[in-house]
Amino acid sequence: MKFHYSRSAQLLERSRKVLAGGVSSEFRKYNYPHALFYTHGKGSLVYDADGNEYLDFTLSQGPLILGHSHPHVLRSVQDYSASGQLYAGQHIKEVELAEKLNAIIPSAALMRFCLDGSEAVQTAFRVARAKTGKTKFIRFEGHYHGWLDNVCWGISAPSRDALGSPENPEVFPWSAGLPAQTRDESIVIPWNDLGLLQKIVEDNKAHICAIITEPVMCNNGCILPAEGFLEGVRKVCDQYGIACIFDEVITGFRLGLGGAQQYFNVTPDISIFAKAMASGYPISAVVGKRDWMHLIEEGTVIHAGTMNSGNPTVAAALATIEVLENEKPYERMFQYGRKLMKGLEDAATAAGHKILIQGPGPMFNLSFTDLVAAKNYRDTFSFNKPLLGKFISEMHNRGIRIIGRGLWYISAAHTEADIDIAIEKAKEVFEIL
Repeated sequence: MKFHYSRSAQLLERSRKVLAGGVSSEFRKYNYPHALFYTHGKGSLVYDADGNEYLDFTLSQGPLILGHSHPHVLRSVQDYSASGQLYAGQHIKEVELAEKLNAIIPSAALMRFCLDGSEAVQTAFRVARAKTGKTKFIRFEGHYHGWLDNVCWGISAPSRDALGSPENPEVFPWSAGLPAQTRDESIVIPWNDLGLLQKIVEDNKAHICAIITEPVMCNNGCILPAEGFLEGVRKVCDQYGIACIFDEVITGFRLGLGGAQQYFNVTPDISIFAKAMASGYPISAVVGKRDWMHLIEEGTVIHAGTMNSGNPTVAAALATIEVLENEKPYERMFQYGRKLMKGLEDAATAAGHKILIQGPGPMFNLSFTDLVAAKNYRDTFSFNKPLLGKFISEMHNRGIRIIGRGLWYISAAHTEADIDIAIEKAKEVFEIL
Protein backbone atom coordinates (compact mmCIF):
# COMPACT_ATOMS: atom_id res chain seq x y z
CA MET A 1 0.00 0.00 0.00
CA LYS A 2 1.40 3.36 -1.01
CA PHE A 3 0.71 6.08 1.52
CA HIS A 4 -0.54 9.46 0.36
CA TYR A 5 -1.43 12.60 2.28
CA SER A 6 -3.50 14.74 -0.08
CA ARG A 7 -6.58 15.04 2.14
CA SER A 8 -4.48 16.11 5.12
CA ALA A 9 -2.72 18.65 2.88
CA GLN A 10 -6.08 20.12 1.87
CA LEU A 11 -7.24 20.29 5.48
CA LEU A 12 -3.96 21.91 6.51
CA GLU A 13 -4.42 24.66 3.93
CA ARG A 14 -7.91 25.28 5.28
CA SER A 15 -6.61 25.22 8.84
CA ARG A 16 -3.86 27.77 8.13
CA LYS A 17 -6.52 30.38 7.38
CA VAL A 18 -7.73 30.33 10.98
CA LEU A 19 -5.09 28.58 13.12
CA ALA A 20 -1.61 30.11 13.37
CA GLY A 21 0.55 27.75 11.34
CA GLY A 22 -2.47 25.49 10.97
CA VAL A 23 -1.90 23.82 14.35
CA SER A 24 -2.58 24.26 18.07
CA SER A 25 0.82 23.11 19.33
CA GLU A 26 4.18 23.83 17.72
CA PHE A 27 5.33 20.20 17.68
CA ARG A 28 2.47 19.18 15.40
CA LYS A 29 4.01 21.14 12.54
CA TYR A 30 6.82 18.63 12.32
CA ASN A 31 4.92 15.49 11.47
CA TYR A 32 5.89 13.85 8.18
CA PRO A 33 5.42 15.10 5.49
CA HIS A 34 3.56 17.97 7.18
CA ALA A 35 1.00 18.38 9.94
CA LEU A 36 -1.53 15.58 9.49
CA PHE A 37 -5.19 15.25 10.41
CA TYR A 38 -6.29 12.12 12.24
CA THR A 39 -9.76 10.61 12.30
CA HIS A 40 -9.68 7.83 14.90
CA GLY A 41 -7.51 5.45 16.88
CA LYS A 42 -7.97 2.04 18.47
CA GLY A 43 -5.45 0.23 20.61
CA SER A 44 -2.00 0.51 19.07
CA LEU A 45 -3.34 1.86 15.75
CA VAL A 46 -4.21 5.37 14.57
CA TYR A 47 -5.72 6.50 11.25
CA ASP A 48 -5.38 9.74 9.32
CA ALA A 49 -7.76 11.63 7.06
CA ASP A 50 -6.37 9.88 3.98
CA GLY A 51 -7.19 6.47 5.41
CA ASN A 52 -3.58 5.59 6.22
CA GLU A 53 -3.16 3.17 9.13
CA TYR A 54 -0.22 3.54 11.50
CA LEU A 55 1.22 1.38 14.21
CA ASP A 56 1.57 4.17 16.75
CA PHE A 57 4.70 4.57 18.85
CA THR A 58 4.12 8.28 19.51
CA LEU A 59 1.07 7.68 21.73
CA SER A 60 0.17 11.37 21.36
CA GLN A 61 3.60 12.40 22.73
CA GLY A 62 3.23 9.92 25.59
CA PRO A 63 -0.18 10.17 27.30
CA LEU A 64 -1.83 7.11 25.72
CA ILE A 65 -0.30 4.49 28.00
CA LEU A 66 -3.35 2.24 27.43
CA GLY A 67 -3.38 2.90 23.69
CA HIS A 68 -6.10 4.70 21.78
CA SER A 69 -9.74 4.73 22.87
CA HIS A 70 -9.53 2.34 25.79
CA PRO A 71 -13.14 1.29 26.46
CA HIS A 72 -12.97 1.49 30.26
CA VAL A 73 -11.59 5.03 30.13
CA LEU A 74 -14.14 6.23 27.57
CA ARG A 75 -17.02 4.61 29.42
CA SER A 76 -15.93 6.09 32.77
CA VAL A 77 -15.68 9.57 31.27
CA GLN A 78 -19.08 9.27 29.62
CA ASP A 79 -20.82 7.94 32.73
CA TYR A 80 -19.37 10.50 35.14
CA SER A 81 -19.82 13.43 32.75
CA ALA A 82 -23.51 12.61 32.42
CA SER A 83 -24.06 13.89 35.96
CA GLY A 84 -22.08 17.10 35.46
CA GLN A 85 -18.90 18.54 33.97
CA LEU A 86 -17.60 21.22 36.35
CA TYR A 87 -19.02 22.46 39.66
CA ALA A 88 -16.67 25.17 40.95
CA GLY A 89 -16.66 22.85 43.93
CA GLN A 90 -15.51 19.44 45.04
CA HIS A 91 -16.78 16.02 43.94
CA ILE A 92 -16.23 12.53 45.27
CA LYS A 93 -14.05 11.13 42.50
CA GLU A 94 -11.56 13.96 42.99
CA VAL A 95 -11.00 12.73 46.54
CA GLU A 96 -10.81 9.13 45.36
CA LEU A 97 -8.16 10.05 42.79
CA ALA A 98 -6.12 11.96 45.38
CA GLU A 99 -6.36 9.02 47.79
CA LYS A 100 -5.17 6.69 45.03
CA LEU A 101 -2.16 8.87 44.19
CA ASN A 102 -1.37 9.19 47.88
CA ALA A 103 -1.27 5.40 48.12
CA ILE A 104 0.90 4.70 45.07
CA ILE A 105 3.32 7.66 44.72
CA PRO A 106 6.04 7.88 47.41
CA SER A 107 6.15 11.70 47.60
CA ALA A 108 2.38 12.32 47.37
CA ALA A 109 1.36 13.22 50.92
CA LEU A 110 -0.64 16.22 49.69
CA MET A 111 -1.48 17.36 46.16
CA ARG A 112 -3.34 19.76 43.92
CA PHE A 113 -4.71 19.07 40.45
CA CYS A 114 -3.99 21.30 37.46
CA LEU A 115 -4.58 21.03 33.71
CA ASP A 116 -1.09 20.43 32.33
CA GLY A 117 2.52 19.92 33.30
CA SER A 118 3.63 23.47 32.54
CA GLU A 119 1.43 25.08 35.19
CA ALA A 120 2.10 22.32 37.72
CA VAL A 121 5.84 23.02 37.39
CA GLN A 122 5.22 26.69 38.15
CA THR A 123 3.21 25.73 41.22
CA ALA A 124 6.15 23.69 42.47
CA PHE A 125 8.50 26.65 42.00
CA ARG A 126 6.11 28.92 43.91
CA VAL A 127 6.07 26.52 46.85
CA ALA A 128 9.87 26.21 46.83
CA ARG A 129 10.35 29.99 46.80
CA ALA A 130 7.84 30.52 49.59
CA LYS A 131 9.33 27.90 51.90
CA THR A 132 13.00 28.78 51.39
CA GLY A 133 12.71 32.54 50.92
CA LYS A 134 15.04 32.20 47.92
CA THR A 135 14.25 32.76 44.25
CA LYS A 136 16.54 30.86 41.85
CA PHE A 137 16.24 27.24 40.80
CA ILE A 138 18.78 24.93 39.18
CA ARG A 139 17.80 23.03 36.06
CA PHE A 140 19.69 21.09 33.41
CA GLU A 141 20.56 21.64 29.77
CA GLY A 142 18.09 20.04 27.39
CA HIS A 143 15.54 19.16 30.07
CA TYR A 144 11.99 20.20 29.27
CA HIS A 145 9.71 21.57 31.98
CA GLY A 146 7.05 23.19 29.85
CA TRP A 147 6.91 26.15 27.53
CA LEU A 148 6.43 29.06 29.97
CA ASP A 149 8.95 31.88 30.09
CA ASN A 150 11.24 30.96 32.98
CA VAL A 151 11.84 27.40 31.72
CA CYS A 152 12.07 28.41 28.07
CA TRP A 153 15.85 28.79 28.25
CA GLY A 154 18.51 26.11 27.79
CA ILE A 155 16.25 23.77 25.83
CA SER A 156 18.03 24.34 22.51
CA ALA A 157 21.33 25.67 21.18
CA PRO A 158 22.87 26.22 17.73
CA SER A 159 25.78 23.84 18.43
CA ARG A 160 27.67 22.07 21.18
CA ASP A 161 30.49 24.60 20.99
CA ALA A 162 28.01 27.45 21.42
CA LEU A 163 27.10 26.09 24.87
CA GLY A 164 30.51 27.09 26.21
CA SER A 165 32.04 25.64 29.35
CA PRO A 166 30.06 23.27 31.57
CA GLU A 167 30.85 25.45 34.59
CA ASN A 168 29.44 28.61 33.01
CA PRO A 169 27.25 27.63 30.06
CA GLU A 170 25.74 29.92 27.48
CA VAL A 171 21.97 29.67 27.75
CA PHE A 172 19.86 30.32 24.67
CA PRO A 173 16.19 31.29 24.47
CA TRP A 174 13.86 28.75 22.90
CA SER A 175 11.47 31.44 21.66
CA ALA A 176 11.26 35.10 20.86
CA GLY A 177 9.28 37.26 23.25
CA LEU A 178 10.91 36.10 26.50
CA PRO A 179 11.48 38.85 29.10
CA ALA A 180 15.21 39.08 29.75
CA GLN A 181 14.73 38.83 33.50
CA THR A 182 13.26 35.33 33.19
CA ARG A 183 16.72 34.12 32.18
CA ASP A 184 17.93 35.05 35.65
CA GLU A 185 15.37 32.92 37.48
CA SER A 186 17.41 29.76 36.91
CA ILE A 187 20.95 28.45 36.75
CA VAL A 188 21.31 25.95 33.91
CA ILE A 189 24.10 23.37 33.94
CA PRO A 190 24.87 20.02 32.23
CA TRP A 191 23.11 16.94 33.63
CA ASN A 192 24.67 13.88 35.25
CA ASP A 193 27.64 15.78 36.72
CA LEU A 194 27.16 15.55 40.46
CA GLY A 195 30.46 17.23 41.33
CA LEU A 196 29.58 20.27 39.24
CA LEU A 197 26.09 20.40 40.74
CA GLN A 198 27.50 20.36 44.27
CA LYS A 199 29.89 23.20 43.43
CA ILE A 200 27.20 25.34 41.79
CA VAL A 201 24.85 24.92 44.75
CA GLU A 202 27.60 25.75 47.24
CA ASP A 203 28.58 28.87 45.27
CA ASN A 204 24.97 30.04 45.01
CA LYS A 205 23.44 28.70 48.22
CA ALA A 206 22.13 32.10 49.26
CA HIS A 207 19.87 32.19 46.19
CA ILE A 208 18.84 28.60 45.36
CA CYS A 209 15.34 27.41 46.30
CA ALA A 210 15.17 24.17 44.28
CA ILE A 211 16.74 21.72 41.88
CA ILE A 212 14.38 20.40 39.20
CA THR A 213 15.15 17.45 36.96
CA GLU A 214 13.57 14.92 34.67
CA PRO A 215 14.48 11.63 36.43
CA VAL A 216 15.15 10.25 32.95
CA MET A 217 16.15 12.82 30.33
CA CYS A 218 13.32 11.76 28.04
CA ASN A 219 13.09 14.82 25.82
CA ASN A 220 16.65 14.64 24.48
CA GLY A 221 18.12 11.19 23.96
CA CYS A 222 16.12 9.35 26.64
CA ILE A 223 19.23 9.36 28.83
CA LEU A 224 19.19 7.49 32.12
CA PRO A 225 20.65 9.10 35.25
CA ALA A 226 24.24 8.19 36.01
CA GLU A 227 24.66 5.78 38.89
CA GLY A 228 24.18 7.71 42.11
CA PHE A 229 23.18 10.96 40.42
CA LEU A 230 19.57 11.17 41.59
CA GLU A 231 20.63 10.05 45.06
CA GLY A 232 23.23 12.82 44.96
CA VAL A 233 20.66 15.42 43.97
CA ARG A 234 18.53 14.31 46.92
CA LYS A 235 21.48 14.65 49.32
CA VAL A 236 22.44 18.09 48.04
CA CYS A 237 18.87 19.30 48.54
CA ASP A 238 18.83 17.91 52.07
CA GLN A 239 22.19 19.49 52.85
CA TYR A 240 21.13 22.97 51.77
CA GLY A 241 17.45 22.85 52.72
CA ILE A 242 16.18 23.30 49.17
CA ALA A 243 13.43 21.55 47.23
CA CYS A 244 14.17 18.41 45.24
CA ILE A 245 11.65 18.51 42.37
CA PHE A 246 11.10 15.62 39.95
CA ASP A 247 9.34 16.44 36.70
CA GLU A 248 7.59 13.12 36.12
CA VAL A 249 5.35 14.34 33.31
CA ILE A 250 6.79 11.57 31.11
CA THR A 251 8.16 9.04 33.60
CA GLY A 252 5.04 9.11 35.77
CA PHE A 253 2.91 5.94 35.37
CA ARG A 254 5.24 4.84 32.56
CA LEU A 255 8.01 3.29 34.65
CA GLY A 256 5.50 1.99 37.17
CA LEU A 257 2.52 3.17 39.18
CA GLY A 258 4.82 5.06 41.55
CA GLY A 259 6.79 6.72 38.76
CA ALA A 260 10.54 7.11 38.46
CA GLN A 261 10.84 7.93 42.16
CA GLN A 262 9.65 4.42 42.95
CA TYR A 263 11.65 2.86 40.10
CA PHE A 264 14.92 4.50 41.24
CA ASN A 265 14.00 4.51 44.96
CA VAL A 266 14.67 8.23 45.36
CA THR A 267 11.87 10.31 46.85
CA PRO A 268 11.74 14.01 45.92
CA ASP A 269 10.06 16.75 47.94
CA ILE A 270 7.70 17.77 45.12
CA SER A 271 6.78 16.00 41.86
CA ILE A 272 4.77 16.77 38.74
CA PHE A 273 2.61 14.14 37.04
CA ALA A 274 0.62 14.47 33.81
CA LYS A 275 0.53 12.81 30.35
CA ALA A 276 -0.07 9.08 31.04
CA MET A 277 -2.03 9.90 34.19
CA ALA A 278 -5.34 10.20 32.31
CA SER A 279 -4.94 8.57 28.88
CA GLY A 280 -5.01 11.84 26.94
CA TYR A 281 -7.44 13.87 29.04
CA PRO A 282 -6.07 17.22 30.32
CA ILE A 283 -5.04 16.82 33.94
CA SER A 284 -1.83 17.14 35.93
CA ALA A 285 -0.92 16.92 39.58
CA VAL A 286 1.65 18.67 41.71
CA VAL A 287 2.28 16.33 44.63
CA GLY A 288 4.63 16.61 47.55
CA LYS A 289 5.64 15.97 51.09
CA ARG A 290 3.49 17.62 53.73
CA ASP A 291 6.26 19.92 55.01
CA TRP A 292 6.33 21.59 51.56
CA MET A 293 2.73 21.28 50.43
CA HIS A 294 1.31 22.65 53.70
CA LEU A 295 2.02 26.12 52.29
CA ILE A 296 -0.75 25.52 49.75
CA GLU A 297 -2.90 23.81 52.37
CA GLU A 298 -2.88 26.88 54.63
CA GLY A 299 -3.25 29.37 51.78
CA THR A 300 0.20 30.93 52.13
CA VAL A 301 0.88 29.86 48.54
CA ILE A 302 -2.03 30.44 46.21
CA HIS A 303 -2.96 27.80 43.66
CA ALA A 304 -6.12 28.18 41.60
CA GLY A 305 -7.77 27.28 38.33
CA THR A 306 -11.38 27.32 37.19
CA MET A 307 -11.02 24.16 35.11
CA ASN A 308 -9.03 22.13 37.63
CA SER A 309 -10.29 18.61 38.45
CA GLY A 310 -13.30 18.63 36.16
CA ASN A 311 -15.41 15.50 36.14
CA PRO A 312 -14.23 14.08 32.76
CA THR A 313 -10.52 14.43 33.49
CA VAL A 314 -10.71 12.99 37.00
CA ALA A 315 -12.82 10.07 35.78
CA ALA A 316 -10.25 9.40 33.03
CA ALA A 317 -7.36 9.40 35.50
CA LEU A 318 -9.10 7.05 37.91
CA ALA A 319 -10.06 4.69 35.09
CA THR A 320 -6.52 4.69 33.70
CA ILE A 321 -5.01 3.81 37.06
CA GLU A 322 -7.63 1.10 37.60
CA VAL A 323 -6.62 -0.57 34.33
CA LEU A 324 -2.92 -0.30 35.17
CA GLU A 325 -3.52 -1.82 38.60
CA ASN A 326 -5.75 -4.62 37.34
CA GLU A 327 -3.93 -5.59 34.15
CA LYS A 328 -0.39 -5.04 35.48
CA PRO A 329 1.14 -4.36 32.02
CA TYR A 330 4.53 -3.09 33.17
CA GLU A 331 6.54 -6.30 32.87
CA ARG A 332 5.17 -6.72 29.35
CA MET A 333 5.88 -3.09 28.40
CA PHE A 334 9.48 -3.38 29.57
CA GLN A 335 9.88 -6.71 27.76
CA TYR A 336 8.43 -5.44 24.47
CA GLY A 337 10.40 -2.21 24.65
CA ARG A 338 13.67 -3.99 25.17
CA LYS A 339 12.88 -6.50 22.43
CA LEU A 340 12.21 -3.64 20.04
CA MET A 341 15.41 -1.86 21.07
CA LYS A 342 17.49 -4.96 20.39
CA GLY A 343 15.70 -5.69 17.12
CA LEU A 344 16.32 -2.17 15.85
CA GLU A 345 19.96 -2.30 16.90
CA ASP A 346 20.51 -5.66 15.20
CA ALA A 347 18.80 -4.47 12.03
CA ALA A 348 20.89 -1.31 11.88
CA THR A 349 24.14 -3.22 12.47
CA ALA A 350 23.29 -5.73 9.75
CA ALA A 351 22.76 -2.86 7.30
CA GLY A 352 26.02 -1.14 8.27
CA HIS A 353 24.59 1.73 10.30
CA LYS A 354 25.87 2.94 13.66
CA ILE A 355 22.99 3.79 15.95
CA LEU A 356 22.56 4.43 19.64
CA ILE A 357 19.45 3.20 21.42
CA GLN A 358 18.97 4.36 24.99
CA GLY A 359 16.16 4.19 27.51
CA PRO A 360 14.57 1.87 30.04
CA GLY A 361 12.17 0.14 27.61
CA PRO A 362 8.68 1.62 27.96
CA MET A 363 10.28 4.64 26.30
CA PHE A 364 13.57 4.81 24.43
CA ASN A 365 15.42 6.90 21.86
CA LEU A 366 17.02 5.94 18.55
CA SER A 367 19.77 8.11 17.10
CA PHE A 368 22.39 7.80 14.38
CA THR A 369 25.78 8.42 15.98
CA ASP A 370 29.19 6.92 16.63
CA LEU A 371 28.72 7.37 20.38
CA VAL A 372 28.28 4.22 22.44
CA ALA A 373 26.42 6.23 25.10
CA ALA A 374 25.08 9.74 25.61
CA LYS A 375 25.19 11.11 29.13
CA ASN A 376 23.83 14.64 28.71
CA TYR A 377 22.39 17.15 26.25
CA ARG A 378 25.81 18.10 24.87
CA ASP A 379 26.34 14.55 23.65
CA THR A 380 23.16 14.74 21.55
CA PHE A 381 24.83 17.18 19.18
CA SER A 382 26.67 14.18 17.70
CA PHE A 383 23.32 12.76 16.51
CA ASN A 384 22.81 12.77 12.73
CA LYS A 385 19.40 14.46 12.63
CA PRO A 386 19.03 14.56 8.81
CA LEU A 387 19.58 10.79 8.64
CA LEU A 388 17.13 10.27 11.50
CA GLY A 389 14.61 12.36 9.59
CA LYS A 390 14.96 10.09 6.55
CA PHE A 391 14.55 7.02 8.73
CA ILE A 392 11.40 8.37 10.35
CA SER A 393 9.85 9.44 7.04
CA GLU A 394 10.52 6.03 5.49
CA MET A 395 9.06 4.28 8.53
CA HIS A 396 6.05 6.58 8.33
CA ASN A 397 5.51 5.62 4.69
CA ARG A 398 5.42 2.00 5.88
CA GLY A 399 2.86 2.66 8.60
CA ILE A 400 5.10 3.09 11.64
CA ARG A 401 4.60 6.40 13.47
CA ILE A 402 7.51 7.67 15.62
CA ILE A 403 8.17 11.00 17.32
CA GLY A 404 10.43 13.14 15.13
CA ARG A 405 13.31 13.38 17.60
CA GLY A 406 13.64 9.58 17.70
CA LEU A 407 11.63 8.87 20.84
CA TRP A 408 9.51 5.70 20.93
CA TYR A 409 6.76 4.88 23.45
CA ILE A 410 5.35 1.45 24.26
CA SER A 411 1.76 1.14 25.48
CA ALA A 412 -0.18 -1.57 27.24
CA ALA A 413 -2.04 -2.03 23.94
CA HIS A 414 1.02 -3.01 21.92
CA THR A 415 1.41 -6.70 21.17
CA GLU A 416 4.45 -8.81 20.42
CA ALA A 417 3.23 -8.97 16.83
CA ASP A 418 3.34 -5.15 16.71
CA ILE A 419 6.95 -5.24 17.85
CA ASP A 420 7.84 -7.82 15.20
CA ILE A 421 6.20 -5.72 12.48
CA ALA A 422 8.11 -2.60 13.55
CA ILE A 423 11.41 -4.50 13.47
CA GLU A 424 10.69 -5.90 9.99
CA LYS A 425 9.80 -2.47 8.64
CA ALA A 426 12.95 -1.03 10.19
CA LYS A 427 15.05 -3.70 8.45
CA GLU A 428 13.62 -2.54 5.10
CA VAL A 429 14.38 1.09 5.90
CA PHE A 430 17.92 0.55 7.19
CA GLU A 431 18.72 -1.30 3.97
CA ILE A 432 17.75 1.65 1.76
CA LEU A 433 19.16 4.53 3.83
